[in-house]
Amino acid sequence: MITSTSNPHIKAIRKLADPKGRAVAGTFLAEGLRVVGQALDSDADIREVIFSEELLVSNYGRDILRILTPKPGVEITEVNREVFESLARKEKPQGIAAVIRQSWLPLTDISGVKNGIWVALEAVQNPGNLGTILRTCDAVGAKGLILLDHSTDPYDPAAVKASMGAIFTIPVFKTDLEGLRHFLQQNPAMFTIGTSDKAYQDSFEYDYPNPLLLLMGSEREGLSASYQELSRKMLRIPMEGENDSLNLSVATGIMLYQIYNQHRKVEKS
Repeated sequence: MITSTSNPHIKAIRKLADPKGRAVAGTFLAEGLRVVGQALDSDADIREVIFSEELLVSNYGRDILRILTPKPGVEITEVNREVFESLARKEKPQGIAAVIRQSWLPLTDISGVKNGIWVALEAVQNPGNLGTILRTCDAVGAKGLILLDHSTDPYDPAAVKASMGAIFTIPVFKTDLEGLRHFLQQNPAMFTIGTSDKAYQDSFEYDYPNPLLLLMGSEREGLSASYQELSRKMLRIPMEGENDSLNLSVATGIMLYQIYNQHRKVEKS
């Protein structure tokens, strides 16, 4: 059992809270029963499990530990309460966390898409927003999330927490304007919709094609002109109040559920 918060191995794990540390290691830290359980269910590349006997009181958590203990390549590290709390972000830590290999998929391998919803985010900056969008993508059965340009890290602890395990269920890709243009060329059936508060067409009065790529802009600037030019249709979310914008994760959720609801009705008819 590791009992010192200054232990070199614990220090290395703690570095995964920083973007540079994650980039160097190629891993990230997932904490809590739901997230670690989803990682196990999704067959994520778990490299290490850290647990505290004192904090791990859940039978489900102990089951996770029993399943992972004999797995080849999975290191099991027991720590005391103080050490675990030094790694935890939760106010009431559940006594289990995992170091997991990041999974970045090549967008160039995706071609011939014939159905489904895809989402692309331009320069999203808030990791909580990104995690929430991942969670909504999972809820509507989206096929993938594309991060454009200088977007925040989906493996940031805040993004992982907000995703509620969806970081393991939704494929995540990184690219830029040219990469997205190439993706659309490889998938000519994909209909691209952009969003802007200046768009003429009401998003609630539009028939959404399938397959579809939803393009959402950054929190501050919205969708840039370059990505608007890639969009075959620009839509706006109607608003009645004094504010002229919505939180990015809220706006994305509204759009996704409108698309999902229409697609679902077509499938049932």
